Amino acid sequence: QVQLVESGGGLVQAGGSLRLTCAVPKNIFSVSSIGWFRQAPGTQRDLVASITIGGETHYADSAKGRFTISRDAAKNSVFLQMNRLEPGDTSVYYCKGFGPVVTPWGQGTQVTVSS
Repeated sequence: QVQLVESGGGLVQAGGSLRLTCAVPKNIFSVSSIGWFRQAPGTQRDLVASITIGGETHYADSAKGRFTISRDAAKNSVFLQMNRLEPGDTSVYYCKGFGPVVTPWGQGTQVTVSS
C-alpha cells in the first residue's frame, strides 16, 4: 500500500518553531488532498490542517495564525510550518491523503514542546 512518510519532529521549547515534511509519492501528490493530523496520548486523532490539489487550505482553530501548510510539486512534499509552539501542541503528527485518494496512516513524527 502507498504510504506517506513524515519527518521533522523533535523537542522544542514553548514559543519555538518546527517544520514538518510529508513525502508524498508522485502518483498521489497530484490527485489527492493531503492533511496533517495529530494525536496526543489518550486523545483522538484530529485534523490540524489540510491542503487541496489546487492549494486551498483549511486549519483547525488551534492552528490558525500559528501553523502554515504548503505543498511543493517539485519535491512531492507537503509541509507544516509550526510557529509559536505551545505545550498543548505536543503530539504525534501524521500526514495522510484523504480525498479522493485515501492513504493508510504512517508512523508519524513526534513533536514535544517543553514549557
